Amino acid sequence: MRRILAMILATVLLLLAAFEAPARAEDDVRIQEEIWALPLPLPMFAYLVRPVGDGPFPLVIMNHGVSLNPTDRSFFPLVEFRDAAKWFARRGYLVVAPVGSGYGAAAIDIPERGIYGPFFSKVGKCANPNFHDAGLAVAQVDLWIIDYMAAERRIIPKDVIVVGQSAGGWASIALSSVNPPQVKAIITFAAGRGGRVGGKPNNNCAPDKLVEATADFGRTARVPMLWIYIENDTFFGPELSKRMHAAFTAAGGRAEYHLMPPFGNEGHFFIGSPDAIPLWSPLVTKFLDAQR
Repeated sequence: MRRILAMILATVLLLLAAFEAPARAEDDVRIQEEIWALPLPLPMFAYLVRPVGDGPFPLVIMNHGVSLNPTDRSFFPLVEFRDAAKWFARRGYLVVAPVGSGYGAAAIDIPERGIYGPFFSKVGKCANPNFHDAGLAVAQVDLWIIDYMAAERRIIPKDVIVVGQSAGGWASIALSSVNPPQVKAIITFAAGRGGRVGGKPNNNCAPDKLVEATADFGRTARVPMLWIYIENDTFFGPELSKRMHAAFTAAGGRAEYHLMPPFGNEGHFFIGSPDAIPLWSPLVTKFLDAQR
């Protein structure tokens, strides 16, 4: 383990050269981008961006989506939501965007040779998918990050926002069900699991079970949430996302639902585009102001 961590840290030092220069935002807030190796129980890289200064800062964790294809995971970008993360940093947050285990160079999966990468968020077969535990597995990583950043005295422990897209949004919904006291709000974009089975648009894996799992999380979730979906999302379309929201709130969960107009050719990746920031930022700003 020490040897692996040493290799990770050596890689980080090389990557930092590309990110260490502070940037100046339009509103004159200077931010700093970094790549960290997080020594969590399951070590992983993370993109980190924050205002220049010693802090501590309020924390934003950004959870990315999932690909079930090992080849796709091997080409997963180290920084997926850079523009969105920088938007939060310019508003005073320290942003941590972890790269899940089993991605990048760690996406090694050769079953015939007995080699399996540490990808731990599979839902199983469509006949009986385990959406519930797959969400909680990634939610656990968020809790580790909160504890680690608090121990490092980098953050304000009771001022944490969690943001997630796609499977990362689903993990954020799962996190809401355990009501961590440090988390004051959760924002999801195109949240869900099991979308586009076989690469086919609007072909979800067991949608009724996804709605059922959403209701299960809603029974205990009390964290204020903002759910943003897009009309031309072919992973989790309007009909399914509205069913999920209705099930979640009927069970007791707290979530505002917003359906945005079509965006580009595929709305599912809305948050990854800098052109989308002027569209979602007013909703997010209003939501976060209401949590103060």
